[in-house]
Amino acid sequence: MRTRLAIKWHGLLERYFPERRVFLKSDNDTRFIRLRPGTQLIAFTGSSFLVAWAIIATAILLMDSIGAGNFREQAKRDQRTYQARLNDLAGQRDARAEEALAAQNRFNAALEQISVMQSELLASETRRRELETGIEVIQSTLRGTMKDREAARTQLAELQEQVETGGAGTALAANSGGAPIDFVAQALAKTAAERDQIEKDAQDALLAADEMATEIALMKEQNDQIFRQLEEAMTVSVAPLDKMFRAAGMPTDQIIEEVRRGYSGQGGPLTPLSFSTRGEEPSPDTRRANRLLNQMDTLNLYRIAAEKAPFATPVKDSFRFTSGFGFRRDPKTGGRRMHNGVDFAAANGTPLYATADGVVTHAGWQSGYGRLVKIQHEFGIETRYAHLSRLRVKVGQKVSRGDRIGDMGASGRVTGVHLHYEVRVGGKAVNPMIYIKAANDVF
Repeated sequence: MRTRLAIKWHGLLERYFPERRVFLKSDNDTRFIRLRPGTQLIAFTGSSFLVAWAIIATAILLMDSIGAGNFREQAKRDQRTYQARLNDLAGQRDARAEEALAAQNRFNAALEQISVMQSELLASETRRRELETGIEVIQSTLRGTMKDREAARTQLAELQEQVETGGAGTALAANSGGAPIDFVAQALAKTAAERDQIEKDAQDALLAADEMATEIALMKEQNDQIFRQLEEAMTVSVAPLDKMFRAAGMPTDQIIEEVRRGYSGQGGPLTPLSFSTRGEEPSPDTRRANRLLNQMDTLNLYRIAAEKAPFATPVKDSFRFTSGFGFRRDPKTGGRRMHNGVDFAAANGTPLYATADGVVTHAGWQSGYGRLVKIQHEFGIETRYAHLSRLRVKVGQKVSRGDRIGDMGASGRVTGVHLHYEVRVGGKAVNPMIYIKAANDVF
């Protein structure tokens, strides 16, 4: 059976690969090499395998080259798109910065106007009180004058009646030892002159009272206008600050109360007005002024709280946002990890600034962060500034918002020059952009 299969297999090979001989001839001898069908099959199979491998390898190389070209083009397109987006964001950030500066200027102008209006209001209220007191004095004088005038008229009428009946001359003669009637005439003339002078003084007092009443009415209208302007200014100033704190998730009532407890500013909180020393109920204008003073006090407390919370941006020069808050891909390990802050990219040595008033609790090297600055603020808030190239503060140093604390660098675990900025509330990391965006329309 095996012989028959071998004969058929040999015949098949002979059909496609007949036996061949390769002759090698030299000067003295002639030799040949016999190529059997099996040998030719092996040689053909090996050659076919080599050709197929070369074709496949070439195709793979071509496809890889074409694909790599497409990937590079796609990467370039993505890079151009990303760069354009970053430039657009940088333009928007610069526009927001200009708007914030303009808003800050408007806010300062409103505070100055409020201060001037407050002074005018107090002066106006004092003047009104003086005028009211003057009117009371004039009215009292007028009432006394009217009584004197009526008494003089009564006395004059009596004297005239006595003169007409002749009784006055007799009485005067009896009392003064025969004084002439001319004395009675002089007394009557003097009494008439005093009556006329009293009437003239009364008319002058009435005119002065009318003028004072007109002046008081004008002052009340002016005070009402000042009150309206102050109330509008308070609404425009307090509402954005209240909205800013609420957008940042900070309870305004608690914040204001905490700032009020720790208030150490010059002069203390504003004191309510009181123009009465007799325990009288305050007037509507006094209550209105006290409401404005309360709003001014609230505005002042908001201003102090805004300085103590990280509403500012740590980089004032041109920069790019390179990474946001949240989970992201680790460029070194390839896995996903939590990014507890935001990254600002700019040139090496770019100045970095404190975003709120506080105390430096750490200024040195920390694993992963490189050169790190930690600042403790009010309300349980802490900010961190990592990967610095240079530190410009020391532990225990008090800083104010806008103070320079260091320079941007690439220290620690980084892939390039940037600032890693964190905000922590009660030790828990929160998105710093919540505070920065909340202050965009205020500062």
